Amino acid sequence: MELALAMPLVAFLLLAIVQLGFLVRDQVLVVHAAREGARQAAVDGSPDAVRRAAAGSSGLASGPMTVTMSGRSGPGSHVQVTIAYRAPTDVPLVGALIGDVDMHASATMRVEN
Repeated sequence: MELALAMPLVAFLLLAIVQLGFLVRDQVLVVHAAREGARQAAVDGSPDAVRRAAAGSSGLASGPMTVTMSGRSGPGSHVQVTIAYRAPTDVPLVGALIGDVDMHASATMRVEN
């Protein structure tokens, strides 16, 4: 009898842990995308190349991802790439309660060319 009462709460907590794991993974991928974008911006100043490098390296959906680049003025200067990503929360029950989460990361590198 007690197990029948506690089982919905245990199931909800397990789903919440799974959703949290997905969000942590997405944050790590956003940081990785910012680093890859900054590396590409240090070598090639094309905004399209930076966007492709950030989206292609992370495995995140490119639709909810925004890539901005600033500060690139010439060799030796520093370029900063900022990634904004809206992570979906798709786990049943928990995702509807939390809603999508906005994530941000930035990386700075010295321009080579």
